[in-house]
Amino acid sequence: QLQASGGGLVQAGGSLRLSCAASGRTLSNYHMGWFRQAPGKEREFVAAIRRSGGATYYADSVKGRFTSSRDYARNTVYLQTNSLKPEDTAVYYCAATQIASYSGSYYSPNVYHSWGQGTLVTVSS
Repeated sequence: QLQASGGGLVQAGGSLRLSCAASGRTLSNYHMGWFRQAPGKEREFVAAIRRSGGATYYADSVKGRFTSSRDYARNTVYLQTNSLKPEDTAVYYCAATQIASYSGSYYSPNVYHSWGQGTLVTVSS
């Protein structure tokens, strides 16, 4: 089971660190993705990190502002969000997959088989 946390209310330009912890599984065995869903909009890809931690991927809208990382000892994946904008307001979800062809599919929610419950990020202007 995945548990996302770290969301909250922040002013534009601020930062939050989102965490995704797991119980009952070792996250180092999984590629991990971050997605978000704003009210009235579809879920969209935000960031992803390979299980080796050797490669990360980002949506153009967050590139240079968000960073995904892993702490293997804590069995936790992080999404550092900086320079937040009001348009970043959404529920953020972490998700896990073991799909082999990850480099060609990391952006699709369909390849992830386990999802956390989401954490709300609200950015005020």
